[in-house]
Amino acid sequence: MLGVLLAVALAALPARAAEPVEQGMSLVTFNLHHDREDWPQRRQVILRELQALQPDAIALQEVIQKPHVRNQAAWLARRLGYDYQFVSTDPPGRLKRYGNALLTRRPVLARGERLLAPLTDYRTVAHLRIDVEGQPVNVYATHLNERSDERGSRIRAEQVADLLTFIATTSGDAPVVIAGDFNALVDASDLSALRQRYGDSYGSVHVNNELAQISTLNRHYYDAPSRIDHIFFQQDKLLAREARLLFDQPYAEGRWASDHYGVWTRLQFAP
Repeated sequence: MLGVLLAVALAALPARAAEPVEQGMSLVTFNLHHDREDWPQRRQVILRELQALQPDAIALQEVIQKPHVRNQAAWLARRLGYDYQFVSTDPPGRLKRYGNALLTRRPVLARGERLLAPLTDYRTVAHLRIDVEGQPVNVYATHLNERSDERGSRIRAEQVADLLTFIATTSGDAPVVIAGDFNALVDASDLSALRQRYGDSYGSVHVNNELAQISTLNRHYYDAPSRIDHIFFQQDKLLAREARLLFDQPYAEGRWASDHYGVWTRLQFAP
């Protein structure tokens, strides 16, 4: 009898609403360091980590193909089961090509590329619009000028301006994410035009931490910490929920996945 009464009482309780599912996407940006330092071994380490993460999109810099080295983005994409977009200033058909790439496990709605101004610097941006559970998202990948002097700063500012123009003409109404090796700290004047419109995912998540000591340059190769690899997001349409470094530990004694660390972030679509 007691069991019957308990069952009746439980049935009378209001049903709990299901926990809302955060809809969003995850991304990785990573400078591959082209084929230096035992690429056949490094690529296996990189592949295992990406297989475990299954990010929706991956931005790669310093991607190379040449005789006896298959296009690195193509190799990773095939083993991950991802689509990919490779961009280079080297024309198709040339034996050696060098550039940037975007990989995605999502359906591709549109793709494009642009050679950034000034054209003498041979910098590019790749673009994919992907379908994330019915939500179109624009993802851009780039790699800006590497000079650390005043001239490099001016060149990067020009590249950012051209990048923003390209985004304005290709993004439509869909949210925008921009990833890559910017060769500049997030608060550098070179990136001010970008920062005015887009949020820094890593900095947004770790806002209360001492970010000056965070580096995406591998401290095994570089003395001073420098966070120059970024994932920027459109703040009125996306929220940064998680962000962390990847490949920041050696996979063997004295062996690293790259001379950069990667950055992983999880973004949520804004309500």
